[in-house]
Amino acid sequence: MLRPIFLLLVLSALNACAVNPVTGKNELAFVSESTELAIGKQQYLPSQQSQGGLYNVDPELSRYVNEVGQRLAAVSDRQLPYEFVVLNNSVPNAWALPGGKIAVNRGLLLHLKNEAELAAVLGHEIVHAAARHGAKSIERESLLQGAIMVTEIGTSGTEYSNFIVGKARLGAQLLTHKYGRGAELESDYYGIQYMVKAGYDPRATITLQQTFVQLSAGRESSFVEGLFASHPPSQERVDKNRATVASLSYRLRPDLEVGEQRYRDKLAYLINKQDAYNSFDQANALRSSNELVIATRLLDEAIQNEPMEPRFYGLRGNILYDEEHYREAAKAFNKALDLDDNYYEYYLGRGLATLNLGQNDAARIDLSRSNELLPTAIAMNKLGQIALVAGHTSDAKAFFESAMSAGGEVGSMATVEFKRLDLQENPGKYLTVRPHMREGKLMAAINNRASIDVNQFEVVFTMTLNGKFKQLSAKGGAIRAGQTQNVSSGLRLREEDELLDLRSYISSAKPFNPG
Repeated sequence: MLRPIFLLLVLSALNACAVNPVTGKNELAFVSESTELAIGKQQYLPSQQSQGGLYNVDPELSRYVNEVGQRLAAVSDRQLPYEFVVLNNSVPNAWALPGGKIAVNRGLLLHLKNEAELAAVLGHEIVHAAARHGAKSIERESLLQGAIMVTEIGTSGTEYSNFIVGKARLGAQLLTHKYGRGAELESDYYGIQYMVKAGYDPRATITLQQTFVQLSAGRESSFVEGLFASHPPSQERVDKNRATVASLSYRLRPDLEVGEQRYRDKLAYLINKQDAYNSFDQANALRSSNELVIATRLLDEAIQNEPMEPRFYGLRGNILYDEEHYREAAKAFNKALDLDDNYYEYYLGRGLATLNLGQNDAARIDLSRSNELLPTAIAMNKLGQIALVAGHTSDAKAFFESAMSAGGEVGSMATVEFKRLDLQENPGKYLTVRPHMREGKLMAAINNRASIDVNQFEVVFTMTLNGKFKQLSAKGGAIRAGQTQNVSSGLRLREEDELLDLRSYISSAKPFNPG
């Protein structure tokens, strides 16, 4: 007999057939276009935030990339509300969310030779959105989970697994999703068609992939972590692109653009400031290894070269925080926010600094704003602590619960705090009761299934004894996590006693207070 969930999948599949707007093929489509648009709109901001935020120092560059993107989007087989932004990130990467929300890192722009290669990158990402590649990955995950609806896809094993919480985890997973061979070749093929329609020389796709193959063979870590993690290059892609371009030779008009000089002109400012970003990246790496003195020196060089870059002041704030110079750290984050008041990290950093200065109200405001831009386990955990100090237990519990999904130390701390609060409201979730008789005495074995120690508890026994209802209670002392304690009800039964309907439960419990 078929299980109900299987029948649901079959019935849904029969009603979910659609024609792919790019390939023209019939395929299943459980995620509707309205859902695609909603996912893209919801995930675009947190996805940008998790990747360094917008690159705003040179707004003309962002306008230029958007213009090239819109030129390609105009000839797409699927009209979506396409958006194109440049992210403030040195890792060479580009990505597309469902619904046409596309981003390219400034680090990738520095490895392109001309506007046609930029068009090749953006055209490739447009096809990912237009051909529903991101939506298909959601559908596959949902089906594997035995559900038709769109759900959050876990980010375990990605660089965000210990960082982002809540609904933003879906965007994080989509950004690190590795497209299959078929999707990559499909995006290359149709991206070339879009380039020709938009007036770009498609031969740039060949030189672009050749460059990527060479760089990936050199195993430059930044590339492996970025573009190549989700868009792996291969000689097969180079050969396929060459064959596709050759098949279009009759359409390769002499007016097709390469745009080498125009591209150099638009990249001039960023290229001129690249030494500053190199120093910033080195300083960031040195901070990770706790070499703060050298990191500070390199960061000072970066700021001298580019005083208008907010991320430099943000890193300075982080280093000062590491050194426990909280007041100076807050000032550095203030400077970063003066230059860009729409990046989560500066609010998070200032909130943590002011919290250490005892300014709980100011910290709460900053941490809340940080979460609006990108919900993180760190901010949730600290907000829980602030709420707990203020006596807002239910709020604290909600914050800790949100942070629990993160791994690492922060997630573990949040889990402990949540259980300490939840234990007092729902003691039966953590302490199990097994009544039993011992030498004529009614006893109960209490097992602590929680990962926290319990200080004291009370167990209630109810029964019908010799035809009358009876209720007893007994208190117990400390039980460590995973251990069992026996307590006596105080009732000794005689042979002639008739005991019916015996039940027992934990009525109250308190966590062990390490302080």
